Amino acid sequence: MLRTDRETIARSDDHRALRIWLRLLTCTQLIEKQVRGRLREQFSTTLPRFDLMAQLERHPEGLKMNALSRLLMVTGGNVTAIVDQLESEGLVERLEEPADRRAFRIRLTRAGERSFGEMARAHEEWVVDLLAGLSRREHEELLKLLAKLKASAMEVGS
Repeated sequence: MLRTDRETIARSDDHRALRIWLRLLTCTQLIEKQVRGRLREQFSTTLPRFDLMAQLERHPEGLKMNALSRLLMVTGGNVTAIVDQLESEGLVERLEEPADRRAFRIRLTRAGERSFGEMARAHEEWVVDLLAGLSRREHEELLKLLAKLKASAMEVGS
Protein backbone atom coordinates (compact mmCIF):
# COMPACT_ATOMS: atom_id res chain seq x y z
CA MET A 1 0.00 0.00 0.00
CA LEU A 2 1.38 3.39 -1.00
CA ARG A 3 1.30 5.90 1.85
CA THR A 4 0.76 9.48 0.80
CA ASP A 5 0.42 11.35 4.07
CA ARG A 6 2.28 14.62 4.52
CA GLU A 7 5.17 13.02 6.35
CA THR A 8 5.99 10.53 3.62
CA ILE A 9 6.41 13.32 1.07
CA ALA A 10 9.31 14.75 3.08
CA ARG A 11 12.72 14.09 1.64
CA SER A 12 15.61 12.89 3.75
CA ASP A 13 17.52 16.09 2.96
CA ASP A 14 14.66 18.33 4.18
CA HIS A 15 15.45 20.29 7.31
CA ARG A 16 14.76 18.28 10.47
CA ALA A 17 12.34 20.97 11.73
CA LEU A 18 10.26 20.53 8.58
CA ARG A 19 10.21 16.74 9.06
CA ILE A 20 9.10 17.20 12.70
CA TRP A 21 6.33 19.57 11.60
CA LEU A 22 5.14 17.08 8.98
CA ARG A 23 5.17 14.24 11.51
CA LEU A 24 3.11 16.30 13.99
CA LEU A 25 0.66 17.22 11.24
CA THR A 26 0.40 13.60 10.09
CA CYS A 27 -0.24 12.33 13.63
CA THR A 28 -2.90 14.99 14.16
CA GLN A 29 -4.60 14.15 10.87
CA LEU A 30 -4.55 10.40 11.54
CA ILE A 31 -6.08 10.81 15.00
CA GLU A 32 -8.62 13.35 13.77
CA LYS A 33 -9.67 11.04 10.92
CA GLN A 34 -10.35 8.26 13.45
CA VAL A 35 -12.31 10.58 15.74
CA ARG A 36 -14.37 11.98 12.84
CA GLY A 37 -15.21 8.49 11.62
CA ARG A 38 -16.17 7.22 15.06
CA LEU A 39 -18.35 10.27 15.78
CA ARG A 40 -20.12 9.69 12.47
CA GLU A 41 -20.52 5.92 12.98
CA GLN A 42 -21.46 5.84 16.66
CA PHE A 43 -23.31 9.13 17.12
CA SER A 44 -24.31 10.24 13.60
CA THR A 45 -22.61 13.56 14.24
CA THR A 46 -19.67 15.59 13.02
CA LEU A 47 -16.52 16.90 14.66
CA PRO A 48 -17.63 20.56 14.27
CA ARG A 49 -20.90 19.77 16.10
CA PHE A 50 -18.94 17.94 18.83
CA ASP A 51 -16.52 20.87 19.16
CA LEU A 52 -19.34 23.40 19.43
CA MET A 53 -21.08 21.33 22.11
CA ALA A 54 -17.75 20.98 23.95
CA GLN A 55 -17.42 24.75 24.12
CA LEU A 56 -20.97 25.07 25.44
CA GLU A 57 -20.31 22.36 28.02
CA ARG A 58 -17.37 24.44 29.30
CA HIS A 59 -19.65 27.50 29.55
CA PRO A 60 -22.92 26.34 31.16
CA GLU A 61 -24.21 29.94 31.24
CA GLY A 62 -24.10 29.90 27.45
CA LEU A 63 -22.09 31.83 24.88
CA LYS A 64 -22.93 34.52 22.38
CA MET A 65 -22.57 33.53 18.73
CA ASN A 66 -19.51 35.77 18.21
CA ALA A 67 -17.78 34.16 21.21
CA LEU A 68 -18.53 30.69 19.81
CA SER A 69 -17.12 31.73 16.42
CA ARG A 70 -13.96 33.07 18.06
CA LEU A 71 -13.44 29.97 20.24
CA LEU A 72 -14.03 27.59 17.34
CA MET A 73 -12.03 29.77 14.93
CA VAL A 74 -14.75 29.61 12.25
CA THR A 75 -17.07 32.14 10.65
CA GLY A 76 -20.35 33.19 12.17
CA GLY A 77 -22.17 31.55 9.26
CA ASN A 78 -20.67 28.18 10.09
CA VAL A 79 -21.67 28.52 13.74
CA THR A 80 -25.20 29.62 12.82
CA ALA A 81 -25.74 26.57 10.62
CA ILE A 82 -24.55 24.18 13.34
CA VAL A 83 -26.57 25.94 16.05
CA ASP A 84 -29.69 25.80 13.85
CA GLN A 85 -29.26 22.03 13.41
CA LEU A 86 -28.59 21.40 17.10
CA GLU A 87 -31.53 23.60 18.10
CA SER A 88 -33.90 21.73 15.79
CA GLU A 89 -32.76 18.49 17.49
CA GLY A 90 -33.41 19.97 20.94
CA LEU A 91 -29.72 19.86 21.96
CA VAL A 92 -29.15 23.62 22.32
CA GLU A 93 -31.36 26.60 23.04
CA ARG A 94 -31.17 30.30 22.30
CA LEU A 95 -31.54 32.61 25.30
CA GLU A 96 -32.29 36.29 25.04
CA GLU A 97 -29.48 38.59 26.10
CA PRO A 98 -31.08 41.30 28.30
CA ALA A 99 -28.17 43.74 27.84
CA ASP A 100 -28.36 43.52 24.02
CA ARG A 101 -31.74 42.79 22.46
CA ARG A 102 -30.13 41.99 19.11
CA ALA A 103 -27.95 39.24 20.62
CA PHE A 104 -28.62 35.95 22.30
CA ARG A 105 -26.69 33.24 24.09
CA ILE A 106 -26.54 29.61 23.07
CA ARG A 107 -26.70 26.99 25.80
CA LEU A 108 -26.90 23.21 25.93
CA THR A 109 -30.30 21.84 26.89
CA ARG A 110 -30.53 18.95 29.36
CA ALA A 111 -30.81 16.61 26.38
CA GLY A 112 -27.73 18.29 24.90
CA GLU A 113 -25.80 17.84 28.14
CA ARG A 114 -26.68 14.12 28.22
CA SER A 115 -25.86 13.65 24.55
CA PHE A 116 -22.56 15.50 24.80
CA GLY A 117 -21.63 13.62 28.00
CA GLU A 118 -22.04 10.31 26.20
CA MET A 119 -20.00 11.50 23.21
CA ALA A 120 -17.28 13.01 25.44
CA ARG A 121 -16.83 9.74 27.36
CA ALA A 122 -16.53 7.81 24.10
CA HIS A 123 -14.16 10.45 22.67
CA GLU A 124 -11.88 10.12 25.69
CA GLU A 125 -11.82 6.31 25.31
CA TRP A 126 -10.95 6.64 21.62
CA VAL A 127 -8.07 9.02 22.28
CA VAL A 128 -6.75 6.83 25.09
CA ASP A 129 -6.92 3.86 22.72
CA LEU A 130 -5.22 5.77 19.89
CA LEU A 131 -2.34 6.76 22.19
CA ALA A 132 -2.05 3.35 23.85
CA GLY A 133 1.06 2.58 21.82
CA LEU A 134 3.02 4.86 24.15
CA SER A 135 3.89 4.06 27.75
CA ARG A 136 2.88 6.36 30.61
CA ARG A 137 6.48 7.58 30.77
CA GLU A 138 6.45 8.32 27.04
CA HIS A 139 3.16 10.23 27.46
CA GLU A 140 4.79 12.41 30.13
CA GLU A 141 7.90 12.93 28.01
CA LEU A 142 5.83 13.84 24.97
CA LEU A 143 3.72 16.29 27.00
CA LYS A 144 6.88 18.01 28.27
CA LEU A 145 8.39 18.24 24.80
CA LEU A 146 5.17 19.56 23.27
CA ALA A 147 4.84 22.15 26.07
CA LYS A 148 8.37 23.31 25.32
CA LEU A 149 7.58 23.45 21.60
CA LYS A 150 4.38 25.40 22.27
CA ALA A 151 6.22 27.94 24.44
CA SER A 152 8.91 28.34 21.81
CA ALA A 153 6.37 28.80 19.01
CA MET A 154 4.45 31.37 21.08
CA GLU A 155 7.66 33.27 21.82
CA VAL A 156 8.70 33.37 18.16
CA GLY A 157 5.18 34.34 17.11
CA SER A 158 4.91 37.31 19.46
